[in-house]
Amino acid sequence: MTRSGRTQAWAQLAGAQKSGAGVPWYMRVVNRRLGRAIAAAASPTAVTPNQVTGASFLAFLAGAGLLVVATPGVVMAIVAMLLLQLGFALDSADGQLSRLRGTGSPAGEWLDHVVDAARHLLFHLAVGAGLLRFTDLPEVALLIPIGFAVVASVRFFAQILAEQLARRDPMGAPASVPRLGTWIQAPADTGLNNVVILLWPWTPVFLAVYGAFALANAVLLAATVVRRYRELTAS
Repeated sequence: MTRSGRTQAWAQLAGAQKSGAGVPWYMRVVNRRLGRAIAAAASPTAVTPNQVTGASFLAFLAGAGLLVVATPGVVMAIVAMLLLQLGFALDSADGQLSRLRGTGSPAGEWLDHVVDAARHLLFHLAVGAGLLRFTDLPEVALLIPIGFAVVASVRFFAQILAEQLARRDPMGAPASVPRLGTWIQAPADTGLNNVVILLWPWTPVFLAVYGAFALANAVLLAATVVRRYRELTAS
């Protein structure tokens, strides 16, 4: 691929970005740009958006799997975090590649959402399994990743379903700009949750930060349910 080809694809993608309103910082500033670079590089190849989605899930599974099978350590935590972030960047790249080529489809969007739903659940289950295998924490501590998994999964479903219902009803509330600001939503940012894995070798510190994120996400879930319900009943 020529440099001019990559530059042209990068420029085309600049005009095909989703709105950044209310989007968490890492996702908007870092992850979308990484995804944009991957999509620009993949655009002249035979790689399909669905294949990028599959690569995203494989990278995620490799990173989450390290939490379950590898003894906690600094190098292990860095590798796991980088694999998780790679999976997140590829998750952004698949949609950008389909928009660049004009090949978006309901099947592709469905596959992307299925992978996202699995990621939201499996990440926290991997954390719980790793804590169970490699720490001597009391079993009650496992309620934190279990609770976080429930909160993250339900919030993702609430957001996606509200957007789909709003699309179906042209008179309904739009799946529009959230009232919650970018920084308020930071604890729900997948990229920042991945960065917390760097604390994995220091279990008490990790659990304190991870637990704070879990609590903040529970508050965000409550706010999401109230906001989305009001939007959908406002028509």
